[in-house]
Amino acid sequence: MTLTSWLTIVGICCLGAMSPGPSLAVVLKHTISGSRNKGISAAIAHGLGVGLYAFACISGVALVIMTSETLFTALKWSGAAYLAWLGIKGLLSQSNPNQNLPEVDTKDAIRDGFMVVFLNPKIAVFFIAIFSQVIGTDTPIIAKVIYASTAMIIDGGWYVIVAWVFSNERWLKKLQRRAVWLDRCFGLILLSLAIQLVLEML
Repeated sequence: MTLTSWLTIVGICCLGAMSPGPSLAVVLKHTISGSRNKGISAAIAHGLGVGLYAFACISGVALVIMTSETLFTALKWSGAAYLAWLGIKGLLSQSNPNQNLPEVDTKDAIRDGFMVVFLNPKIAVFFIAIFSQVIGTDTPIIAKVIYASTAMIIDGGWYVIVAWVFSNERWLKKLQRRAVWLDRCFGLILLSLAIQLVLEML
């Protein structure tokens, strides 16, 4: 393993983590409707989900997922269904006198943070694409573990930062006054992404 190859992984993983998508919506949703701890829980669970795919990739399991059309398709449909479920939940959010959302259980935050990754097999494609640039047959196992761990830490770390920033008391109070509408907005985004996935599969 060389410093150049490691920095290549760092750069690509940073860009991948920072790209807006369902993961960002889920972490922000739990941060705003729950608390800093809920947002961070979702962020860490998301990082672990990414780590699962990264380690699956270096062990060859991800290649099995990609080559099994049935498994790959099943995961994609499950992912679309899960995003649609989260989206509909957000759209059906009801306002209350305080304009805050109901308290969110930490278990829900962990589940959503992990499942939004686990049910997205395109992440396996992503890691196979980037790891193929730096991993060869002669790459030692310790180097592979470092690459996979780097991807997991960068992803989890980025979303922890997102949760930390948006749970700042000044930000949070302003956002929570519009919590229901923000939840509906996140719901619309997630539902739109689910519909996009379905259209791609059809």
